[in-house]
Amino acid sequence: MASQQEHDTNAEADLLQRGFNRRDVGRIAAVFGTGALAASAGRPAWAAAPAKPASKLMLDSNECWTGPMPAGIEAARNMLARCNRYEPDGERAAFIRAAATFDKVPEDHISPWPGSSDPLSRAVVTFASPTRGVVTADPTFELAWDTATWLGVPLRKVPLTSDYRHDVKAMLAAGPDAGLFYVCTPNNPTGTVTPLEEIVWLVRNKPAGSKVLVDEAYIHFTTQPSATKLFAESDDVIVLRTFSKLFGMAGMRMGYALTHPANIAKMQRYDGDVQSGSLPLPSLVCATASLGEASTIAQRRAELQANRSFVTEEIRRRGYTVLPSEANMVMIDWGGPPAKSMREAFRKQGVEIGRSWSIWPSISRLTVSSRAEMIAFLRALDRVRAS
Repeated sequence: MASQQEHDTNAEADLLQRGFNRRDVGRIAAVFGTGALAASAGRPAWAAAPAKPASKLMLDSNECWTGPMPAGIEAARNMLARCNRYEPDGERAAFIRAAATFDKVPEDHISPWPGSSDPLSRAVVTFASPTRGVVTADPTFELAWDTATWLGVPLRKVPLTSDYRHDVKAMLAAGPDAGLFYVCTPNNPTGTVTPLEEIVWLVRNKPAGSKVLVDEAYIHFTTQPSATKLFAESDDVIVLRTFSKLFGMAGMRMGYALTHPANIAKMQRYDGDVQSGSLPLPSLVCATASLGEASTIAQRRAELQANRSFVTEEIRRRGYTVLPSEANMVMIDWGGPPAKSMREAFRKQGVEIGRSWSIWPSISRLTVSSRAEMIAFLRALDRVRAS
């Protein structure tokens, strides 16, 4: 096993070779490193969670209205009494086995992380550079934007198609020399799916050496096929998963990356595998147990779909446009009032709805939750309409 000093040396050499300067190396190490390479600079703004207002009803962060799955809660509870040990019974390896079985991929293609945001940012650092930038859709989850901007690497945003898919051909045209193509499907914030065959086209036509990162944080709300099917064809595909959504574990910070072992090694070298190798045991065992709960996954998916259909119909009945979605969020076009002012109006009603994206200033994202919370949202909407 390589020492931390060897990890630091290799990471620094790689960054310099790809066009970053020594100041960039220090900034990257300040966020992702833990050893001698780490600098003393502060964390960037995107690395810290923003403060939220105190609201009675939180419908802004695409969290699941349930807690973790019962089997996961029981596993975490039993683990607490054994947390005096770093890893008493191979819990990390057990998670990797469970994830590999769940996703039907080799075990060496699994890398656990505290959520999926860390590996997303690391992928930008690892595979993009000042000469090979990042290409994304617009709108989409902004963390790839924020990380690319912070790094100073080229960033290109491509509007979604008229039916809200990633326009993969336009993405390739916008970044024929890109190092990383970011595809979020189902997309955040739209909840729309980019068909797997279009991702296949991107993988087959992208520039040599670049990576296609497919963020599947919301895939469990659908029955769509996963991009893991592409592993047999290409080593340049990275898939991200999280337990923060359907599994109800947002506060437990648990996720994983699926990709070729060489990509995992590159992403983990900045901290000598510390983040991936030192996850809280209650989170690990909760996730492991939850992956085996196929019936609960199906039940939560069906309940979410029913609640989404209900609230979508009710919002449209009130005269607003709602974009199609296959995830636990919908986008509402207010038809005139800025989304920011509508968010403030809902805050006065004790309801926190989601943010908007600059490309769509009149559209707000709403988290789909329990039937009771959707009814409470609709009552708040009626009060906002009447005010």
